[in-house]
Amino acid sequence: MNKNDAHWPAIFRGAKPVDVSVVIPGSKSVTNRALILAAQADSPSVLRRPLVSRDSELMVQGLQALGIGIVEEDAIINGAPEYRLTLTPAEMSGPARIDVGNAGTVMRFLPPLAALATGEISFDGDPRSYERPLGPVIKALEELGVSIEHEGRYSLPLTLHGKGKIPGGEITIDASASSQFLSALLLVAPSFTHGITAIHKGGSLPSMPHIDMTVDMLRSFGAVVTVDTDAQSWNVQPGVLHGRELVIEPDLSNAAPFLSMAMVCGGSITIADWPAETTQPGDQLRTILTRMGAHLSMSSKGLTLKGTGVIHGIDIDLHDVGELTPSIAALAALADSPSHLRGIGHLRLHETDRLAALTREINALGGNVEEHKTSLHITPAPLHGGVFHTYEDHRLATAGAVIGLVVPGIEVENIATTRKTLPDFPGLWSSLLA
Repeated sequence: MNKNDAHWPAIFRGAKPVDVSVVIPGSKSVTNRALILAAQADSPSVLRRPLVSRDSELMVQGLQALGIGIVEEDAIINGAPEYRLTLTPAEMSGPARIDVGNAGTVMRFLPPLAALATGEISFDGDPRSYERPLGPVIKALEELGVSIEHEGRYSLPLTLHGKGKIPGGEITIDASASSQFLSALLLVAPSFTHGITAIHKGGSLPSMPHIDMTVDMLRSFGAVVTVDTDAQSWNVQPGVLHGRELVIEPDLSNAAPFLSMAMVCGGSITIADWPAETTQPGDQLRTILTRMGAHLSMSSKGLTLKGTGVIHGIDIDLHDVGELTPSIAALAALADSPSHLRGIGHLRLHETDRLAALTREINALGGNVEEHKTSLHITPAPLHGGVFHTYEDHRLATAGAVIGLVVPGIEVENIATTRKTLPDFPGLWSSLLA
């Protein structure tokens, strides 16, 4: 049997409370943005505690294919091991072939950077990557004078012919399907001859915290960025980025299933090193889970959640924090009252159609989820065991693990897909529940 076809027996705990602390691996969003920015700098950068996962490895391999020097090492800091990457910028050139897997940040952030290289750069990925939207990035690059072969599909696979420079200027882009379209251009804009003024025209921008993260990180590397929120306009001046040492924050979105342990079983869980200030969307878990019945507090140890095992339903717009939806949906299915998760139509274009997948899988276990165009209405119902399919979506897999904590007989199909953003989710999950 192929390991990806195997079913992972979810760990059933029932009403036995937890009392655990966990260190969450580094943020994928921060890691991959830092890699793109460091590749353009005028001196080396050191990324401390970056994420090690399939998505981050694909980004590293893509940069190396372009000629960027990246050295991995395990350092000892204050007596404790610390993984780090030292990145040395270099002239980028082809020919090169880059595998993006099914990583949105890689398939959207690397082509604009590769357009600054000289030569032919080809991009390919997993079958699902062909279905994920990439058109706005391709069209924007073509308007900026970049030659791209995509046979009119405006999607992967594609071949880009880099000339070593991009003039930049003013560009209009519809980023309503993914904030990554806008971030992709902003991250490389300091290296454009004239910088860029990017204007969003289209539906509501999803995941604004990720755009704020992009702007904040650009500035931290020395870029000059002006934001006009009323005009939906972002201006990045041309200029030199400077190498820096950066400690990567823990991935707060990946904390969601772990925090859920104390929500569904009762007890306490502490997430170490939770930042006091951050642009990560996952920080909104503090407010969301409080509304759903948890008690949260910050201390020098990190963020601690205490739960009673009783979960309250919630009516909430998750438009800006869509990546939290699978975990919130899992909790909603176990709550004491109905929930309405709104503003999440863009999740149909993620690793899978998350609205359809959550509806199908929770209902297959006896749940009552109504799927609408941009929302889910979840009425709690008695759940039973069964196979929870993941559709190669890491967040579906962790949602299945959460439900399995209190529903016996849950088997998660392809738990290995969690490696997209977590190096060893099954091992970490099991160690906390042993």
